[in-house]
Amino acid sequence: MTAMVKVHAAAGGLALAMIATFMTASLVAEIGLGPEGIAAVKRGILWAIPLLVVALATAGASGFRLGRGWRSPTVAAKRRRMPFIAANGLVVLVPAAVFLAARAEAGVLDGAFYLVQAVEIVAGAINIVLLGRNFRDGLKLGRRGRA
Repeated sequence: MTAMVKVHAAAGGLALAMIATFMTASLVAEIGLGPEGIAAVKRGILWAIPLLVVALATAGASGFRLGRGWRSPTVAAKRRRMPFIAANGLVVLVPAAVFLAARAEAGVLDGAFYLVQAVEIVAGAINIVLLGRNFRDGLKLGRRGRA
């Protein structure tokens, strides 16, 4: 396994794990913590977003480099998913995280907060599915070589 493959796998795996952790922490906070706990979780997510962005960018850049010149349907599927994953993150997930952290810090856990929270959960779940499919396809490529 080349260094680039290891970087790509690590970055993609980290991004997937971070999004799953954000969702799990949000749900646990909503169910079992009070307003201060929710605010702490939202603040932690906001602080972790730069690492998530770096992980996603690294996975995307290394994936495009690894897949250069491949005509595999599996590689093509991975390429098609990445712009949606990135757009979902930049257009929905990051603004939602900023909004939710600000509202939670202010102690405003109202209907708007929970509506945006629901949108964030759905968008995060979509990214988990898409990143999971990319991870699965990457494993398939590694086993079969340019599948």
